Amino acid sequence: MKRGERVGVVVVAAGMSTRMEGVNKTFAELMGRPLIAVTLEPFDSCPLVDEIVLVLARGDLGAARNVLGRHGFAKVSTACEGGARRQDSVLNGLRALEPCDWVMVHDGARPGVSHDLLERGLQAARETGAAVAGVPVKDTIKVAGDGNLVAETLPRDTLWAAQTPQIFRYSLLLEAHARCRQDVTDDAAMVEMMGHPVQMFPGSYRNIKVTTPEDLDVMSALLKGQGRARG
Repeated sequence: MKRGERVGVVVVAAGMSTRMEGVNKTFAELMGRPLIAVTLEPFDSCPLVDEIVLVLARGDLGAARNVLGRHGFAKVSTACEGGARRQDSVLNGLRALEPCDWVMVHDGARPGVSHDLLERGLQAARETGAAVAGVPVKDTIKVAGDGNLVAETLPRDTLWAAQTPQIFRYSLLLEAHARCRQDVTDDAAMVEMMGHPVQMFPGSYRNIKVTTPEDLDVMSALLKGQGRARG
């Protein structure tokens, strides 16, 4: 990145953990630490990142501030409340950031990022102003219609599984949020609706999203393989 360009991060953890069997995954234990602390660590320690805003459900704000105090993240400027939809939560985070040139939007339940992945993403974002981490799909994808009958088999060589972080020029993402009135599942979709090109860049098969209790065990093994085990 060019010197003087400021990079902000919005980490979104305002979901309901509906598939976690009653466990709040934001604070679920992962390698002896709360999941959200493991997710924040690579962003906080990355020299390319200037500021981090954490977005949570209202009822989690107190617990999150305790976690932030215990783990001493230098770049987390605030923890703010999320909105009714994921895109509303992201917008709250964008508004809480200090002015910046680039913004990374990341799922709080994806603790498997690395500095290399963040660097790749910023390099890709410079090409078009918008870039999404992802991995080519390994499975054959079929579209099912009525009665679960196969309607179409999609060409696998063109398919990617989208991940986060998703990285944008800050001004571009703000404009996309202002213009989008539809419900979307990720920020890139709003930018795509504007007709703006979005670049895919290689994420990692280790960069999984924790959605079930079993995912915590899988993620723990993956992180130990990356050498990120810490007490």
